[in-house]
Amino acid sequence: MAFGVYVHIPFCAQRCDYCDFATWTDRAHLVEAYVHACVADAGRRYARDDHPPATSVFFGGGTPSLLDADLLLRILDAVPRTDEAEVTVECNPDSVDASKLAAYRRGGVTRLSFGVQSMVPHVLRALGRTHDPANVTRAVAAAREAGFGTFNLDLIYGAAGEAFDDWRRTLDLALALEPPHVSCYALTVEAGTRLAVRVASGETASPDDDDQARKYEVADDTLAAAGLGWYEISNWARPGHECRHNLLYWSGGDYLGIGCAAHGSVDGSRWWTVRTPERYMAALRNGRDPAAGSEVLEPSAAAGERLMLALRTRTGAEVPPAARVVGDDAAAAGLATWSGGRLVLTRQGRLLASDLTVNMLAALEAPPGD
Repeated sequence: MAFGVYVHIPFCAQRCDYCDFATWTDRAHLVEAYVHACVADAGRRYARDDHPPATSVFFGGGTPSLLDADLLLRILDAVPRTDEAEVTVECNPDSVDASKLAAYRRGGVTRLSFGVQSMVPHVLRALGRTHDPANVTRAVAAAREAGFGTFNLDLIYGAAGEAFDDWRRTLDLALALEPPHVSCYALTVEAGTRLAVRVASGETASPDDDDQARKYEVADDTLAAAGLGWYEISNWARPGHECRHNLLYWSGGDYLGIGCAAHGSVDGSRWWTVRTPERYMAALRNGRDPAAGSEVLEPSAAAGERLMLALRTRTGAEVPPAARVVGDDAAAAGLATWSGGRLVLTRQGRLLASDLTVNMLAALEAPPGD
């Protein structure tokens, strides 16, 4: 049975303008103590509960690659995992080199995810990123030299000043590195970020929906032509290189969350830990559970969530009878197809997935007879 472990590393050298994650740029002095707390938390959870060995481990953040390899691997070693477990580390191209990646590989890391975002310098500046495209090329070369057979390139489209040709250039230069996996995300404006402040003041234009839709379409065409098929709305991969950890999320599987601001979900119960590294470390140091809250979803809510997540994937979703008319309407409109009793979104449907999901959930929640 698939079982995942997510580890949150909340440290960054610089916060990106669009980022609203639980990350800090002024906590480097806490790194070693934080690692110790994560190790203690993993040990506590496995000692207390009968969790299976992890089939996937994902280090996210923040910037996990800011940690020295021995510190990151100290956390990994505290997580029981299967022999064939997928272990992913998110990396900033600026904070990795050949020796660090080689140490990761020797220590059991199997997969890397590089935060590229763009291969065009002025677009990187608009996003508040610090690296340059040459660093991406060096990082990918170092990954291959270290023996990594699979890795991901994260891209973002829709930044202010990003021309259509800029996005094409990013796709072309990214594909020139022959990645087995690419993720493409539409830029969103999150409250409390520097980007949100600039948009609110009129300094920066808000992302344009039509522009982003057109860029999604060209990404889908370009990646497919290069042999990377879509398997989730924002993710494309060569066969066999799909991210198993993310597939676990999208299929509603169980996983632990280690670190501050991490979420976990096991047997229908989910929880989230305290947001700051200081509070997380203090809880572990004093023998307290670092959870900030928990919930058990009602069966109807859980079913709706499974439907929402499954609709995002290439295998589609089983649609309950109450929402089948919405699925039939979507198919008639060219937004989806029925395949083996499951509703699978077309590309046009993927662009409208949020609206379609809202309509389906509304149908599920409507009183009988409405």
